[in-house]
Amino acid sequence: MKNIVIFASGNGSNASSIHQYFQSSGRVRVVAIFCNNLQAGVLSRAHDLGIPTEVFSKAEFSEPSFVERVRSYQPDLLVLAGFLLQVPEYLVHAFPNQIINIHPALLPKYGGKGMYGMHVHRAVFEAKEPETGISVHFVNEHYDEGALIFQAKTAIAHCQSPEEIAAAVQALEHQHFAAVIDNLLTADE
Repeated sequence: MKNIVIFASGNGSNASSIHQYFQSSGRVRVVAIFCNNLQAGVLSRAHDLGIPTEVFSKAEFSEPSFVERVRSYQPDLLVLAGFLLQVPEYLVHAFPNQIINIHPALLPKYGGKGMYGMHVHRAVFEAKEPETGISVHFVNEHYDEGALIFQAKTAIAHCQSPEEIAAAVQALEHQHFAAVIDNLLTADE
């Protein structure tokens, strides 16, 4: 059995989607959700799904001893799903090529510090891009610069607002993210 630890800061729709995908797999399971926001919807979702949660502060996250909290769940993969803090170097080194992130645009476009959620969708909309998508990538010490694992595109010329773009991107996330995780975890089987 492979263990996933999800890091999230917001609503948690991707965390729910991932849990649902693996729920009856017998091969992979979500063992914990780590969250840095006490008000995040992901915490109530995790409670409803029976997934243990770990709430932490930015200060706790910056301490190298935090790695022991993560290791206690024996994760095979750390999955950032709407997680807004930069992953500290000590954690990247503790889990080399075991931390992935999903970004709501086609990297390298619209990535970097401050480019998350609606900030990305507004920028894509204002640039009148004909398409956007998702990028799943390994996490390194810099925002959105790790090696790409997977991208999926969607046409958005018909979208009349950043909110419509957000909905199209979220549909791609729910369609592909768990399958990408599955492929990563079972590639060596």
